[in-house]
This record gives sequence, C-alpha cells and structure tokens, in this order.
Amino acid sequence: MELACLREKPIAELARDLGISDSCLRNWMHQADLDEGRRSDGVSSAERDELVRLRRELRVAKLENEILKRAAAYFAAENVLPK
Repeated sequence: MELACLREKPIAELARDLGISDSCLRNWMHQADLDEGRRSDGVSSAERDELVRLRRELRVAKLENEILKRAAAYFAAENVLPK
C-alpha cells in the first residue's frame, strides 16, 4: 500500500485496520517523514543510529582513558626512588 494512499484515510481508521494504536501509527508516520526528508523537526533513523554508535565509542574511549590514567599513576608510583 502506498503511503500517499494511506494519508487519505483518517489515522484512527488506518490504525484500527492495522490493529495498532493511533499514537503508534502517528509516531511511525512522523519517523517515516523524517527519514524521507519531508520533515526536519527531529532525528532520522540514520542519525539516531550514528548517535548510538558515537555514544558507545565515547563510552569505550573514556573507559580506556581511565584505565590508562590508573596504569600511568601505578607505574609512576613504582618508579619513585626512595631517598
């Protein structure tokens, strides 16, 4: 079924035909509009996927950085010669 054809029917009727809630269908249609460039008031699925990936990479980088800081402090403390 083509999206343009779907938009001619009321959302409540379409949702009932699909067996889903009105709000669910509205969310899907809003996301489809974002993904297809018809709207710009949100984040597309591709942008959301990229944000998830980048946040994960940042979390890993911060953890690795913390590990390196602790290792550097440990080895620095071991290399201090007593007077």
